[in-house]
Amino acid sequence: MILREQWAETAMGVVVLALAAGFMTYSLSVGGVHMKRGNYEISAKFGEAGSLAPGAAVSVAGVKVGTVSEVVLEPKTYLAVAKLSIDPTVKLPADSTAKITSDGLLGGAHIAIAPGASLEDLKPGGEIENTQGAVDIFGLIGSVIRPQGGGSSEAGTSATPAPANPATQPAASY
Repeated sequence: MILREQWAETAMGVVVLALAAGFMTYSLSVGGVHMKRGNYEISAKFGEAGSLAPGAAVSVAGVKVGTVSEVVLEPKTYLAVAKLSIDPTVKLPADSTAKITSDGLLGGAHIAIAPGASLEDLKPGGEIENTQGAVDIFGLIGSVIRPQGGGSSEAGTSATPAPANPATQPAASY
């Protein structure tokens, strides 16, 4: 009887481990964490990376063509350097533009590439020179709600006119 219970526990443990391995394999393949063989790496430097993180999508015309493999800070220029892993079937012109865009107000960020018109393609290890960093959406909303201009908004609309320039006024008669 005891031997039979041990076999049942062992079989249940094997089933649980098999399910866990299957779930992990599925989540890694769907999540795009793995890199396909043959992808080529290019880089892009941004002044502001925002919430860009490894694993973020890289797209051209809304179609995913790769992923962000690494985001690091360049110590000399203090620019964020993003390493991009691109599908080898996609050849990007050398004058392409990379822009960090938001997935939504609360979503993450991804890189959208606008292909240029150059006849030369970016080579593996190359760099996209034309970049636009992330936009701080909450900062923009805050500046609209609370303008930080020089003075209050009522100063420009006051009812009292500005004093006239004496040089343009006619001379007073005595």
